[in-house]
Amino acid sequence: MTRTEPTGASIIFENVGKSFSGADGTGVTALKDVSLTVDAGAICGIIGRSGAGKSTLLRMVNGLERPTNGTVLVDGRDVGRARGAELRAIRRDVGMIFQHFNLMAQRSVFDNIALPLEIAGIAPARIEPRVNELIERVGLTTHRDRFPAELSGGQKQRVGIARALATKPKVLLSDEATSALDPETTQTVLTLLRDISRDLGLTIVLITHEMAVVRDIASQMAVIDGGHIVESGPTYDVFIQSAHPTTRSFLSGVTGVTLPAFLSGRLSKQRNAGDQQEVLRVTFAGPHATDPMLARLSTDLNVSVNILAGAIEEIGPHPFGNLLISLDADRGAEARAYLERHGLLTEVLGYVR
Repeated sequence: MTRTEPTGASIIFENVGKSFSGADGTGVTALKDVSLTVDAGAICGIIGRSGAGKSTLLRMVNGLERPTNGTVLVDGRDVGRARGAELRAIRRDVGMIFQHFNLMAQRSVFDNIALPLEIAGIAPARIEPRVNELIERVGLTTHRDRFPAELSGGQKQRVGIARALATKPKVLLSDEATSALDPETTQTVLTLLRDISRDLGLTIVLITHEMAVVRDIASQMAVIDGGHIVESGPTYDVFIQSAHPTTRSFLSGVTGVTLPAFLSGRLSKQRNAGDQQEVLRVTFAGPHATDPMLARLSTDLNVSVNILAGAIEEIGPHPFGNLLISLDADRGAEARAYLERHGLLTEVLGYVR
């Protein structure tokens, strides 16, 4: 599809901090020294646990929160210092979709999508074709005159997406937009967002606590913990090179990297007398991601390998996966060196008898 609307805007956070005054007069620091660049047209996933600061970071893009220090730039414009007409112009360029949809119960699908255009003072003759175009884009043509109570959760979120696109923004913010949806509906919404980004060139920033969402849609990502960005970069790179414990804890929920319960309770970090098996995480990425490297390891080194768990998937166009294996602890260093010579990443998880 040919792009007929504005392309996305870059978003730059420069040494951003945000503090709030508590009810007892004490200060609460939500963000500290955050620096992050979201490329124009990218889909950036920001992942973190509850209270990590991700919602505060997102709300700075449209000026709902202002930094205590540092700078937030959207398309080169300083959001934190913008006032009046300048701030309103920035907000027109930034659409937002919400976890719980925030639809008006007494307005139809058509009227909910039309609301931002009415507020902006757009003439009714221009509103109708724009809303009809958006209804078609999100696949709700037959639901045009229905009310929110008559819609499923996925359909409500499609209305929310169409409403966020009404003013032809350059940036789309997603505040846990799939958290209230079932897995199948989540995938349809993510596919819609990916198509919108591709067709319209929009920059999309989504916050989530689900690594699978980041894996499935984001071209770049950032991990936030305790108000700090602890890792960021292209999604594929962060997945295969994650170093921070918070990132690794999120990764443990995807691509089959969770140790079986019967084994995790017996695992020791240090090798003790009598520990005969070394347990490894092997990350498959790069040119050898789909090669039978464990079979080669067994053949070339005569090492028996026991596969405990794993999966091979894709992140964007790249194959990626993790396998959890165990092997003779006395041969562990030799096996790890062999796998790493062939471009695979290894991590010792522990030892068992």
